[in-house]
Amino acid sequence: MLDFIYYPVSAILWFWHKVFGFVLDPASGYAWALAVIFLVFTLRALLFKPFVHQVRSMKKMQEFAPQIRALQAKYGDDRQKLAAEMQKMQAEQGFNPISGCLPMLVQVPVFIGLFHVLNGFKPGAPSNYIFNADDVASFVAADLFGAKLSNTISQTPEVLATFGTDRVEMMLVGVPLMIAAAIATHFTARHSVQRQTADAAANPQTAIMNRMTLWIFPMFAIIGGPFLPLAILIYWLANNFWTLGQQRVVYRRIDHEEAALTGAPVVVESTAVETETTRAADPAAKDQPGEIPGVIEDRSRDADKPGESR
Repeated sequence: MLDFIYYPVSAILWFWHKVFGFVLDPASGYAWALAVIFLVFTLRALLFKPFVHQVRSMKKMQEFAPQIRALQAKYGDDRQKLAAEMQKMQAEQGFNPISGCLPMLVQVPVFIGLFHVLNGFKPGAPSNYIFNADDVASFVAADLFGAKLSNTISQTPEVLATFGTDRVEMMLVGVPLMIAAAIATHFTARHSVQRQTADAAANPQTAIMNRMTLWIFPMFAIIGGPFLPLAILIYWLANNFWTLGQQRVVYRRIDHEEAALTGAPVVVESTAVETETTRAADPAAKDQPGEIPGVIEDRSRDADKPGESR
């Protein structure tokens, strides 16, 4: 039913395994682990622009949080009117909360697809989507320090024995991956929370969500880790490392853009207000007319109250 997800996921995994299998032993656990990691990188690279849009949309939502709460207080009893006013404000300010969730929503079916494809690697299986019998046998034989990539810590000793591993070997590799994934999830969430405005962080609902993302979500890696294939834990860890690095790059770019605009006129209620930085950078601006057509800005008080916005 979800073949439109399973085949692309298996195709990307197959491609990267062929790349790393050319350099390393195709049956090596390192070749398969790197294939899973670069499956993550491929997906996240394709979603880079939507992620930037997501960050900008969330930033705008934080900036306009007071206006949103004002609308909720004003039209709280009229859901239809509230929805119309919210849509109007979103259209005017250029942000859409739903589109901001796109990168996260796309990753969910990929996660499900990878989980399903990995479960298809079984001893003696004739194929697994685009993987042939030799590929299946290669993945089943692949291990990292004795731990098989397609197995979980929670599987019975009998099942693990059919794959040529045991619980101790699975735990020696799986537990450090679970802990590393939990830590990476925490720091990824922390870096995002630190970007929130003081007004947004003071919102009780936001505070609850922040605590969940900082502490509850990372615990999923610890609680659910024993029930996930080792390759999924590798996927989880790589995904969080990519997200953390991507956040730093995107946030730095946005900060530079905002810093470059600090000397530009600041629009307040459709009126351009010059800052001291602007006047220092462009002395001729003192003689220029205001931004409102047909109105010459009065600067007679500049000498008495420098830096005052009118």
